[in-house]
This record gives sequence, structure tokens and C-alpha cells, in this order.
Amino acid sequence: MLSGSAVLTLGLAVPMAAAAQESEGFDITSQIGPDPVLPEPQFVNPLPSVNVAEVVGWADGQTPAVPEGLTISAYATDLVNPRTVHTLPNGDVLVVQSRAPEGKPKYRPKDFVRGWIMAFAAGGGDAPPAESNLITLLRDTDRDGTVDERHDLLTGLHSPFGLAWIDDTLYVAAADAVISYPYALGDTVIDAEPTTVTPLPGGPLNHHWTKDLALSPDGTMLYASVGSNSNAAENGMEAEKGRAAIWQIDRGTGASKIYASGLRNPNGLTFNPDSGALWAVINERDELGPNLVPDYMTSVQEDAFYGWPYSYYGDHVDARVRPARPDLVETAIAPDYALSSHVAALGLVFTNGAAMPDAFANGAFVGQRGSWNRDEFNGYKVSYVPFADGRPDGMMQDVVTGFMVDGKVHGRPVGLGIDGTGALLVADDAGNTVWRVAAADGTVIPEPIDTDRIEAPAETPAPTPAEPEAAPETPAPATPAPEPAQAAPAN
Repeated sequence: MLSGSAVLTLGLAVPMAAAAQESEGFDITSQIGPDPVLPEPQFVNPLPSVNVAEVVGWADGQTPAVPEGLTISAYATDLVNPRTVHTLPNGDVLVVQSRAPEGKPKYRPKDFVRGWIMAFAAGGGDAPPAESNLITLLRDTDRDGTVDERHDLLTGLHSPFGLAWIDDTLYVAAADAVISYPYALGDTVIDAEPTTVTPLPGGPLNHHWTKDLALSPDGTMLYASVGSNSNAAENGMEAEKGRAAIWQIDRGTGASKIYASGLRNPNGLTFNPDSGALWAVINERDELGPNLVPDYMTSVQEDAFYGWPYSYYGDHVDARVRPARPDLVETAIAPDYALSSHVAALGLVFTNGAAMPDAFANGAFVGQRGSWNRDEFNGYKVSYVPFADGRPDGMMQDVVTGFMVDGKVHGRPVGLGIDGTGALLVADDAGNTVWRVAAADGTVIPEPIDTDRIEAPAETPAPTPAEPEAAPETPAPATPAPEPAQAAPAN
């Protein structure tokens, strides 16, 4: 095995020198929006770009930066890899802290190199790791933006990530299943054993292990994200069954199906409050050059195919993938909005109804954890995309910055949420902090907006005795989903 210093030399120095020439002068803003510039791919790329920043953490009193009109403070510190935040209807905030599952097999030299790189990028030094894989409850009793109570609600979980709550039930998306616990609002501990709602693709190889979760606006369905088991199907399509997809799960029965496929690593699942459409942020593939492929945010259509691994951004074919599938490429849908290449977007939250200034009142914040696989760093910030009529409408702008300074990383923004007062919450998994970004004038919303935003069911009038109810019409048969070459078979 190569020593750590040798890996650093092989994995960092050589590719950086070559790739720096390739991206010199490239304008990354040309890859932001609905029609990104896509340079020629480098299909033969034995030494892809690698550039890893040292994680140094936050000094006392140090915070990220926000523009005029906003203020930022630490909402919770001394966490262990906080990944996602979830606000309950009573205003309590749940913070999911997790690490990747242990024991993931490594099949090729590249896997050892990548594992070392990602461990270096995560920081933490040589000290024994603190306990993670838990869910912590944060309570702001007087709604002044400061946490008054903190309780570990669940511990010893299997790499949790996504959450949903409804009907006194807390749903948790772990690394290999969606599980549920009985949980009443206000409780500070869960003692009950979990119930498995449905299994999800897991190990032993579980390359993209984070499983996000969203609840449909009517409260009947759960949506779970399952990332791919590779960069571009190099482990074979058998390893991709049920992956690179978003699953739809009937909350009552546990029955599931593939809702949409061809999404390499989807996260940030959330429903747009205006349109009711499901949205997500997607991490695209690597090793096609420092400026391919742009990560993106997109609405997610039922039964749609978004290209991975056979193509990207619609019909742009990835020639590395064999056998080719031109039939699937022809059906691939192009995403709605590009975020530029390798920003590692993992968080998404809509601001409708939040206590944000007018400039951020109708759109989406996007958490960008940051690149390690391009010669010039990208991401490491929270940005804002304005929306109109349920669609992106304008240029993305940076809002929460300062996570990286002079090539050193203080933190990495991941999951996003809105707290019980209407302020933005940012989970920082390298800085082990949840940040609170609020309006500088102290504006708060009168009542909490919970993450799940369940719509109240419409009242159905009772039938009049003199007019019996008509028999319901027989619905038309659903159009079958395209079959993405075993990448996402229906369950």
C-alpha cells in the first residue's frame, strides 16, 4: 500500500498541474442557470483533478459571513457531523448527526486513494471519534433565536440522514431502510423500538449512503433518495439496482416504487410550497474534467429518467459507460437549474413564509458542501435562487460565505432548514455547528412553519339523502415508467 505522503503526491500534485491549464479562464458562472455551458468531456482521464482543502474548524467568536440585512449566530455547537435539520410543528428542531457506514469494501486502488482523501477533507485529526449517528432535539422555548433545551432523542442509529414527522410518528431514513418510531410533539426521548417501513438499497457496497426523506403535502407518501453505487457505473449495473433514484413509499402500507431515476446522488428533497412539485439537488458525476458535470437543482417528475449513467444534461452521452443505451438517452430529461461543477450541493429549502428580508422571501437556499475534485475550489457556501410561479427566476447569489478562507476550510454547509421563528438554519458537518441566519431587524413569524408543511385536508360535504353519490369514474391506466437498464427497477 502507498504511504499517506505518496498518495498525496500521486493524488494531488500531478492532476492539479495538468488540470489547471484546462480550466484556466473558465467562467464558472456560465454554468449557473437553466442553460449551462458544457465544455468538451475528457473521457480518457487517468489522473483526474483532485484538490483537497485542510479543515481547521472555527475559532472562538468566528462565524461565516452574511450580507447586510442579515445576521448570523451559532444555534448549536459541539455537535458531531450534523448533516440535516428538521423543524417540527411546535418549533422544536431535530439535528441529524451521522457518519458513513463502516466496512465499505474497496475494490480498486482508486477506492483507497479516494477514501484517504475524503477522510482528510472531513477533518477531525487523530483523536478518537466522538459519538455520532444520533438525533438531537433543540428547543427554543421563548422563540428568541437561542436554544434553551437540548436532548439526544435517538442514539446508535445506522447512519441516519432524512426525517419526516406526521401523526405522532417520526420517520428516519437510515443507510439501508426507512424506519419509524412513535413520537409525540414535546417528548424529549424515544424509548420504543423502531418499525421498518421499507428496506432501501444498502451495503456491503453503499457508495452514496445518505438517504434523504420528504413527506408529500397530503401526508400519504414518503419520498426517499438513494444515490448511485459508483461514479459512472464502473461497478456494473447489477450494483445499481434500485439506486440513482427517488423512491415513493406508501406511508400506510410500506409499498414502494421508483418515482424517478437516472439521478446520480439526489438529496435535499423538499416540496415547493407554490407549485406542490417535488424538488431535489443532485451531485453529478466526476472525472470528465474540472468543469464537468455541473451539479444541479431540479423539479422531479414522476416516472422520469434524468440520464445517469448513460448521459448528462439530457442527451450528452457519457462514452465511458458500456453498453450504451441510446434508447434511454433519448428519453432523458434535462435538469431545471445548474449550480456549476462539483459544488456538492446537499441542502435545499424554500423560503416561502419565512422571516427573511424581501430579497430572499420567495426562492430557495442551496447548501454547497464544496469540491475536492477540481483544480480550483468551488462551493463552500449557501446560495439563494429566486423563484417566480414555482420556477427558478434569476441568477443565483451567494448569501452565507466564509466557510473557506485562503484554501483552509472552517466548515462545510450541508442540510438547510427554517427554525420556529422563520430564520434559516445551516448544518455545518465539518464545523460541528448549526448556524442561524436571521433578519437583522429581528423579524420573526407568528407561528412555526414545520419542515413537512402538511396541507390541511379539504372538508368533504356530506351527501344529500335525496341525491345519492355517483359512482366514481374509473381512472385511466398510468403510463409505465421507462426502464433505466436495471439502474432503478420498481420494487
